[in-house]
Amino acid sequence: MTLPNQPGKARTAGATSASVPPAPRNGIDRYFEISHRGSTVAREVRGGLVTFMTMAYIVVLNPIIIGTTPDADGLVLGIPAVAAVTALVAAVMTILMGVVGKYPFALATGLGINALVAFGIASQMSWADAMGLVVLEGLVITLLVLTGLRTAIMHAIPQELKAAIGVGIGLFLAFIGLVDAGFARRSDAGPVPVQLGYGGLLRGWPLLIFCLGLLLMGVLVAKKVRGAILIGIVVTTVVAIVVEAIAKIGPAVTDADGVVTSFGWQLNTPTVPGDVVRIPDLSLLGNFSLFGGFDRVAVVTALLLVFTLLLTDFFDTMGTVVAVGAEGNLLDKNGQLPGIQRVLLVDSLAAAAGGAASASSNTTYIESAAGVGDGARTGLASVVTGALFVVALFFTPLVEVVPFEAATAALVIVGALMITQIRQIDLSDFSIALPAFLTIVVMPFTFSIANGIGAGFIAWVVLRAAAGRARDIHPLLWVTAALFVVYFAIDPLSTLLGAG
Repeated sequence: MTLPNQPGKARTAGATSASVPPAPRNGIDRYFEISHRGSTVAREVRGGLVTFMTMAYIVVLNPIIIGTTPDADGLVLGIPAVAAVTALVAAVMTILMGVVGKYPFALATGLGINALVAFGIASQMSWADAMGLVVLEGLVITLLVLTGLRTAIMHAIPQELKAAIGVGIGLFLAFIGLVDAGFARRSDAGPVPVQLGYGGLLRGWPLLIFCLGLLLMGVLVAKKVRGAILIGIVVTTVVAIVVEAIAKIGPAVTDADGVVTSFGWQLNTPTVPGDVVRIPDLSLLGNFSLFGGFDRVAVVTALLLVFTLLLTDFFDTMGTVVAVGAEGNLLDKNGQLPGIQRVLLVDSLAAAAGGAASASSNTTYIESAAGVGDGARTGLASVVTGALFVVALFFTPLVEVVPFEAATAALVIVGALMITQIRQIDLSDFSIALPAFLTIVVMPFTFSIANGIGAGFIAWVVLRAAAGRARDIHPLLWVTAALFVVYFAIDPLSTLLGAG
């Protein structure tokens, strides 16, 4: 597809709209292949900034999850220390992705994985033991990359499922944006799971700001304005600061019964900070015990926890790389990402690095699609994003200025761009349509990329085999589908093996 900020024909990696790629302008251009991919330095810088602004919330949100939850011994890591290591690991690994991977993929603590670590693992052992299991998972997945198995599995995925993964992630991104902004919320109205705003109504200035940002970005993208998403985030943030200064809205407040008593900002209150610089607390670096978890719980339990982490991390990244690569026209004619081995290696090392720093497993972020949607095509954008995380390490108060309501509108816009990949799926063949459909809907409905991929893989193998197409199924897809059966049945299997 042709992106709004990239006029011209759709491209694959290593090709341009011209028959001969343009000559690189300088060493940076040559190293990152900026001109070769039809981009410019300015566009890469802008895309890196957009990606940072859409995922900077993790510096605030991860400490709330990891830093405030006690482990089995009652120890709490603390918000300041977790905020510092969250920004540090994101900075180092995103820059490494840009320099080594050479693609516009940013990394940070994985949402969902951090909740699993906090509530499902640390509750059974110490934080050091829990982070040790995360490091172990990262080392195992790195081994899978070095042996070529991870890349082989990605190449075994049919093109229709890859397209479905992209569409599903688009819907997932949009759902994240709507929920984080408060546009869609849990409902107390009987069997209805979600509702519009508060009590079915869009109440409060913050939701108005979100709608304004969404429409502004939509107009700018439709008019093919360069930097549309970045412009939308900046303008919406400025408006939010002005509104907060006048109306004194404050944060959203929910009482003990879960009833919203203040229709305020969802996470960050957009005010000009009093303190700009904050000295980072890096005391958590290296605070892990690689095999300590095996002494705290049964060996089978520890192995199942590592397996769950590995499978979630493995396929979250796979889905993200495929979807964002397709959105940026970076895939080759076979739907593969050239040089993907480098990308997967950095991602795998990031999982171990996150555990070693007590920030939880780091993974490639789907929010990278926001930067790609604004024109980013190379690793230079990731270097920019990583550099901004270095700044965030010391200037956390500035990161906290951008409210969810401004940043999440960008996720809805990017989601709308990504669902166009559905045209690559042959929906007339039900043995293709159902696996694709399950892949697409399970992601947002279960709030997990890995769950959607697993449902799609299992359905693909079963339906294609039933349709007499078993020989067309790659052997690795059979194995992966079987692993997902184990993944979905992890709880009854734990009980059966006496590990629960």
